[in-house]
This record gives sequence, C-alpha cells and structure tokens, in this order.
Amino acid sequence: MSRYIRELRDRALAVRLALAGRVHQYPEIQALRRFLGAFAVDCVFDVGANRGQYATMLRKDAGFGGTILSFEPNPEIFSELERNASSDRQWHVFNMALSDFDGMASFNIMAADQFSSLRKPAGEQDAVFADRNRVTRTVDMQCRRLDSLLPELKRAHGFARPFLKMDTQGHDLSVCEGAGDVLRDMAGVQTELGVRPIYEGGTSYRAMIDWVAERGFLPSAFFANNKGHFPLLVEMDGIFVNQALLPREG
Repeated sequence: MSRYIRELRDRALAVRLALAGRVHQYPEIQALRRFLGAFAVDCVFDVGANRGQYATMLRKDAGFGGTILSFEPNPEIFSELERNASSDRQWHVFNMALSDFDGMASFNIMAADQFSSLRKPAGEQDAVFADRNRVTRTVDMQCRRLDSLLPELKRAHGFARPFLKMDTQGHDLSVCEGAGDVLRDMAGVQTELGVRPIYEGGTSYRAMIDWVAERGFLPSAFFANNKGHFPLLVEMDGIFVNQALLPREG
C-alpha cells in the first residue's frame, strides 16, 4: 500500500511540475526527497541561494522540514531572499559568499543576476549566454571558509547531519576547498558540474567528480540543472553521498 501511495504522490508531483513548466526539476526533487529522508539530514547549506528558489523547492516539493541556511552575496538579490525567508523560522539567510578564504573579494554582478559569481565569464561561450553572463558591475563582498563558519552555525542552530548544496556559478570547488576537514561532516554534497564551463577557471565535471570521490563522496544522482541547450549539454548537477554513511560490504 505504501508503494502505491508513493507512486500516486510521484505522479501528482510530475503533473504539477509539468503544468508549472518545471518538469525538468522532477529528477532533482525525487532524488532529494529520497536522499534527505534516508540519511536523516536535518540542515541544508544553500550556497548561492539567489532569491531562495532552491529552499522554496525543498519546502514545497521535496518535503524537507529541517533547518535551511542560505548564502547569497548579491546585495540587491539578498533583500528579496530575506523577504522570502522571513515567514519561515527555520530558514536563515546570510549576505556573504563561501569560498576558500576569509576576507573581502570583488563579486561580479552579471546582466542576468542568476549568473553572478566571484569568477569572471569565460572568453568564449555560447550565444545563449553571451548577453546574460556579462559583468555589469562589481561589489565588495565578505567571504568565509566553511571550516571556520560551521562551528558557529552548529552552536547557533544545533544541527547534527548537514547537507551541502552549491550553485555558485563556477566557484563550487573553492567552496569545497574552504570546507577543509569539515566536508566529511556532510551527509552529502550537491554541486554544479560544468560540461562546458562558462566561467574562467571553471572546474570540469570530470575533475569535480574525481575531487569529491577522493574525499569519500560517491555519486548518488545526476540530472540536468536546467531545460538544457540541445544538442549539447552545458551543465548538470550531481548529488554525492558520504560513503561513511553506507553499509559496510562484507
């Protein structure tokens, strides 16, 4: 019976997403529903939150009821994020960037704000990105390493099993490097995987998969993170599980 109910729920979700023009998000939501529940995740680090679209999806679609900590450097977008989180007592927002150092940095505001990044756009990119992924101005922004910040946040919010999601436009590897040894405290990691990187110095998907694997995180799910740009895939997302949480073989 439980399986039947689950399948009905999944079909209802697919219909709702299709009607909203969001059917491409179905694989991500399904993967997150299963992962966050199976591994008892009680806090999600939402790094590169923009207006809070991911956090809203966690609440409304993935059924996540734990703590959400959203980080957004863009001061203009942050005000919208703050408003969107204001009615949720377990959703906390921070106007800063996570990186591999503590200090100030120049943050690039792009023509389309969802492309804003600590990195500069690549010199060559598809025409579909050329107008949107260009620097319109820069702002000075506070950056923190996750290994120096996480103990403060644990004391403040009392979580035990966090999950790290990153959407930092070419900067995800730097966020992971700034986590240092506390990366192993994460139940899982969700990261952008650039098949055709659109930022200078962007990490390729193969390099990112190898990097997290070397630190004990194994692939759990892969899915396109947008509607795609046929016929060539530009980016996808990957969810990786901390292998310490998996049953030991033998």
